[in-house]
Amino acid sequence: MLRFLAVLLLISPSVFAQQAVSTIRGYVLDEDSHTPLPGATVVLKGTDKGTSTDASGAFRLENIETGRYNVQASYIGYKTTVKPEVLLESGKEQVLTFYLTKGDSTLREVVVHYLKSENLNNVYEITNEQTLRYAATYLDPARVASSLPGVAIAHDQANGLVVRGNGPNTTQWRLEGVEIVNPNHFSNAGTFSDRATQTGGGVNILSTQLLGTTNFLTSAYAASYGNALGGIMDMRFRKGNDEKREFTAQAGLIGLDIAAEGPFSANSKASYLANYRYSFTGILGAMGVDLGGESMSFQDLSFNISLPAGKAGVFTVFGMGGTSKNVFEAKDDVSSWEYEKDGFNITYKSKMGAAGITHTLPLSAKTSWRSTVAFSGLSSEREGIRLNPDNVSEVLYSEIDEVEKAKIAFTTSLNHRFNSKHRVLAGAYLYQDYDRLRVNDKEGEMDGLSFMPYLTWQWQLFRKFRTELGVNYFYYGFNGKESVEPRGALKWDIGKGTIGFSYGWHSQAQTPQVYLSLGSKVSNQNRYLDLTKAIHYSLSYEYHFKGSSSLKVEGYLQELSNVPVATTVPTYSVLNLVETAVSHALVNKGSGQNLGVEATWNTYLARDFYLMISGSLYDSKYKGERTGWRSTRFNGNHSLAVTTGKEIKTGNSIWGINAKVLWLGGFRDTPVDVAASEAAGTTVYRNNQAFTLQMKDYFRPDLRIYWKKNKDSFSSTLSLDIQNVSSTKNEAYSYYDTYVKKIVVQHQLGMIPVLSYRVEF
Repeated sequence: MLRFLAVLLLISPSVFAQQAVSTIRGYVLDEDSHTPLPGATVVLKGTDKGTSTDASGAFRLENIETGRYNVQASYIGYKTTVKPEVLLESGKEQVLTFYLTKGDSTLREVVVHYLKSENLNNVYEITNEQTLRYAATYLDPARVASSLPGVAIAHDQANGLVVRGNGPNTTQWRLEGVEIVNPNHFSNAGTFSDRATQTGGGVNILSTQLLGTTNFLTSAYAASYGNALGGIMDMRFRKGNDEKREFTAQAGLIGLDIAAEGPFSANSKASYLANYRYSFTGILGAMGVDLGGESMSFQDLSFNISLPAGKAGVFTVFGMGGTSKNVFEAKDDVSSWEYEKDGFNITYKSKMGAAGITHTLPLSAKTSWRSTVAFSGLSSEREGIRLNPDNVSEVLYSEIDEVEKAKIAFTTSLNHRFNSKHRVLAGAYLYQDYDRLRVNDKEGEMDGLSFMPYLTWQWQLFRKFRTELGVNYFYYGFNGKESVEPRGALKWDIGKGTIGFSYGWHSQAQTPQVYLSLGSKVSNQNRYLDLTKAIHYSLSYEYHFKGSSSLKVEGYLQELSNVPVATTVPTYSVLNLVETAVSHALVNKGSGQNLGVEATWNTYLARDFYLMISGSLYDSKYKGERTGWRSTRFNGNHSLAVTTGKEIKTGNSIWGINAKVLWLGGFRDTPVDVAASEAAGTTVYRNNQAFTLQMKDYFRPDLRIYWKKNKDSFSSTLSLDIQNVSSTKNEAYSYYDTYVKKIVVQHQLGMIPVLSYRVEF
């Protein structure tokens, strides 16, 4: 580490170099109709730089010194909005779009950043810039979300998230406003059985270099969201630069990353944005980094094309796709085998893709109409071959797991503002799903057409009091189950503080492995399981200090019902399910409860320093048909995340040091029955004591050091990320190893250093 810093210092440029400049431009639009707001004022706070928008709502600030700025947009009769921490670098314009909300412009300014100050509570905005600044994000928005209150990572190897005690299977991924299949490479990463999960993976296929506004929701969602009980990652593409061609190239120990954007012609506002990544993580293995003994590789391509069509609105064509593969090979020398897995040859392959079209049409100064149609699909295959330790050329047995998923989704919505106090959002979703699972010689498939209309009414009752009421109807086409779900939220500004309250009924369909139950005699019964339902309550208070800091405290309660539980195994509940197959007869007679309080201190990047401290105390419990309350697998009881960083500007250079520390209560495990495991030749758990063991607390510090250099026509960044800089051996789970004939504690990843170099021009 010290040698690395010394090299950077030696090549650091003179602090007296001429200051590099670039351009900040963009648009100021009405949030409801997406129509231009001519004459709006845009300023760089803390400077004398400012301008006004033209008839098309466009603004431009040229010859601005590179660095970070808080950019503010204001318009008479609208709420003033600030985009903080905007990084301006040479060789690349900063293009911003402000969507201003009709209302009292004398109220406290809206900060478009983590804690979004809009009628809907529990929404956090994740930006592209944060993924490039925070430690060990690997350009993945889900890893940024692990810094948020009430959010814990399920495993170092994957981006599966535990949100307020809800397991990763309750998280939903969206793209351009519609639900899509799992958009991650290595969906088997960090799992207990090495099978694919439904909602997570090693890294997101969509690089955040293409992401625009990405919202992460934690609880009590608005009526426009459905079929989720935990978190929702709502990703949207950003628009490519429509005036200037720009390129980004990054090379590092993980792989290559190349992006391009620009206009199709000088006479058109149509633009393109594309990104390609190719990994070669084998380099890390060659450096001695422990990746579980596996060789891994992936590649992906994403694009977004914007096609303005005058009075016909704006069309966009978007897509993403990727493939991944990891291989584990048994060593020929049996004497080098240490554990059961050392006697396996395992190959895992997956591919995923999504593509679609959006259409946004302003109908009037108060009304807009938006529609999206998208197709997404994935397939994965895992083959595990167990070798005979007495003769490695002989195969004892083999395992095959296959997953195929496809989803066609259509959504349309109408946003209308009656006046400054009343607005309505009405829309509907239509989904056609197909799933096929195979476990060895057992196979099953399912499909269905689901329908989800919704209506939301927002009302500003008083000058500082806003409320939102809505209803969502969910019809699940596979087995005809349905749910009517009222939602509500309010915000009340009191001085420098804000009180927020949210309430909502929510439901979610079961995962395909629950409905199909391969390998059991009960699959026909489980196909008709009802939706799991939950009532969410949250009450918060947020205080804004002078300057750029805020403190938010929030309490929440989630009451879950209709949870599938086993009749023959009283401690079994799908709330604890991750990726394993289901072999029990299930009934919707289980319950769950998540209760907690969160606190978040947030100092935005001011005076070249930022700090976010989020902590949570919570209790996550469940009960079966005939049992009392028990801890869920994910009941860690507490979490703490500290995310901080400091930048030092020297001439045209910026030095940055960033750190993230995660301290989480250990998740729960089930005791292993050693005698039964030895007799059965596989791990057998004491199910009557399910999740009575709590693993040791999880502790992981991450570090990121970077040096940014701005030249006249390009900028460069040299960075070093170190995940788990302390190389702490955090526990993952325990199992009975048939090779060593004892219980083995499986640990998560140790230290992982990633050096990379990035150029933008």
